[in-house]
Amino acid sequence: MKLAIQFGAGNIGRGFIGKLLSEAGYSVYFADINKAVIQELHDKKEYVVEVVGDNYQEVTVKNVDGVLSTDEKLVELISEAEIITTAVGPNVLRIIAKTVAEGLTARFNSGNREYLNIIACENMIKGSTFLKEEVYNYLEDGVKSYADKYVGFPDSAVDRIVPPMEESDDVLRVRVEEFQEWIVDKTLFKGGIPEINGMQTTDNLMAFVERKLFTLNTGHAITAYLGVLKGYETVKESIEDEEIQKLVVSAMKESGEVLINRYGFDREAHYKYIDKILGRFKNPYLKDEVKRVGREPLRKLGFNDRLIKPLRGTMEYNLKNDNLVYGIAAALLYSNEEDGQSVELQEKISKEGIEEAVREVTCLEDSSQIFKIVKTYEKIS
Repeated sequence: MKLAIQFGAGNIGRGFIGKLLSEAGYSVYFADINKAVIQELHDKKEYVVEVVGDNYQEVTVKNVDGVLSTDEKLVELISEAEIITTAVGPNVLRIIAKTVAEGLTARFNSGNREYLNIIACENMIKGSTFLKEEVYNYLEDGVKSYADKYVGFPDSAVDRIVPPMEESDDVLRVRVEEFQEWIVDKTLFKGGIPEINGMQTTDNLMAFVERKLFTLNTGHAITAYLGVLKGYETVKESIEDEEIQKLVVSAMKESGEVLINRYGFDREAHYKYIDKILGRFKNPYLKDEVKRVGREPLRKLGFNDRLIKPLRGTMEYNLKNDNLVYGIAAALLYSNEEDGQSVELQEKISKEGIEEAVREVTCLEDSSQIFKIVKTYEKIS
């Protein structure tokens, strides 16, 4: 049976990518530092995924196993694998790079000349390219030449809401929404493209990366920040508020105009995509807490993230952005003592003033846009 390695045995790893790999006929080894999860995977060799939406179903994922990220066996597995995927979070890619490099070196030394593709399935732009750069830092020149020929690092975009599960005796059970999207840059594969049902390929990945960032991520974040201001606990409660829904939809349409101008998206088709996103937010089975979705506001207010990047697009194409600005102002008001970034943001605003804080956090240079954000912030605070 074909061998796949999935770095990260968390909700996305088990509920999305690992599930697709198993269904495509791979024997899937999950690599993680969570000893309890890895032991359960090793003992049971299967787990259950709840797929929730208009229909409810339970899917048993088979042909799986677990290995600790620190286990020397992982290097041996990498030397034999046909595909490697990750769902560990952007910050952890740098950590696993050394292990991947050791596996590629072992692969080279063993004489394995089969093609291998390594796909980072992270919520970041060009995650696989980033991982490649980190891995190459640990490779000797001969192994680099080998990897250049036999190892691909196709970038990808993933989209599936996987909310936290209630406490359960079954640490492997995971719940996912029906909607799923895994799009991979087909120009970066080495050898043939593996046949995996649920994996789409494209030669214009950035269009899909920004479609997700400017629609799902932008809408999700603004829904959460507005929900917090109104005292709601979940995304579902928030989006069912008519005032919030109107503002969120308008913000997504503003960011959508950037996509239409930049990539030639069909406006009617994009509006249908927005409607689909709204349906996902309203999914009664997904208890998506606004505090979870709104966490790490400094990151979400970053220059290239879900709030400021679409705003910059509206500036580039001279488009309306009143609702995006309102969402940004709501993010600046996000206060959660359990979130370190929220605490840091509020301290920054208190010490430096809102205008300087906006300038520093967003890295925006356009004074008119900063002034607009500040005025909206002052209006709703």
